[in-house]
Amino acid sequence: MTETGVEYPLGVCLPRVSVLLPVFNGAEYLKPCLESLERQTLSNFEVVAVDDGSTDDSGEILTNWACRDRRFRVLQRAHCGLIQTLNEGLKACRSFLVARMDADDIAHPERLRLQVNLLENSPEISVVSSLVQHFPSHRIRDGFRLYDQWINSLSSDEAMWRERFVESPVGHPSVMFRREVVAAAGGYRDRGWPEDYDLWLRLFEAGKVFAKVPRILLFWRERSNRLSRIDSRYSGRAFLRCKAHFFARGPGAEGTSIVLWGAGPNGKKLHRFLGEEGVPIKAVIDIDSSKIGGRIRGSQVLPPAALPGLLDERTVVVAAVASRGARQLIRSRLVSLDLTEGQDFWCLL
Repeated sequence: MTETGVEYPLGVCLPRVSVLLPVFNGAEYLKPCLESLERQTLSNFEVVAVDDGSTDDSGEILTNWACRDRRFRVLQRAHCGLIQTLNEGLKACRSFLVARMDADDIAHPERLRLQVNLLENSPEISVVSSLVQHFPSHRIRDGFRLYDQWINSLSSDEAMWRERFVESPVGHPSVMFRREVVAAAGGYRDRGWPEDYDLWLRLFEAGKVFAKVPRILLFWRERSNRLSRIDSRYSGRAFLRCKAHFFARGPGAEGTSIVLWGAGPNGKKLHRFLGEEGVPIKAVIDIDSSKIGGRIRGSQVLPPAALPGLLDERTVVVAAVASRGARQLIRSRLVSLDLTEGQDFWCLL
């Protein structure tokens, strides 16, 4: 792997933050991304741009940028994929703080300053994100608008921890973290599911504290060929496998039995994945009369009225219904039974 850009000589203060920017054939949107970093109000930063064997003009754009702005460094390597690119870039970061950025996104001018200030003044926080906004507006469907609303509603560590199994509670390119915390967790891994979600769940599992700057600091580009749309690691099935794995290590650990609310396609998949992780399913709840009385992998499907009789101190309810609005309806029903979210029940969809 080769590097272009100016090295910081001995005796010169290190940057307050390193921006880790993996790039693969990102030339179409790369310049607006780099311009948004160049406009940051915090000037003492470095950008570690890792060109993962691009075959378009990405390498030339990055090299030219590094030649005129010493804060931009370019690592060039043969194509090996995102996870290895992230880990190699992480090792090259000089700062104790690392901000993630993707080559097609745009950072608010205040992003680095506000996130650095929060981490420097709050040693208990390991990961800080921000509010996000998908763009351009004509490409944003209702699902993404609802996701933006949901992720932006999770402003506290408690809220992100409580809803961490619903979806990733932070947007990967909006995050800044302490480098040593991520290194100690093993960096990014390839487990066949989203590498960022895997990392956040490991950090939550380790008791690390998350925070968010309550401002939109990242503009997240939606496009048809983004990696999360074309790579199987980001499929709904892969997310469910990831959730089942970490749920089994935490709330579903040995001695716990599960009542699964949801007999639809996602509920059935989750039933299978939890079973493969060794989590026993006591019963399945559903409101569909055509499903009630049947069985899913040996577990009887029962109506919601049967739920109180299934509850004891070792039973946890898992909500797994993907229909729009279902999560809130199920949550309200469970709260009415004096169950506490994050203790007695969890939402996994």
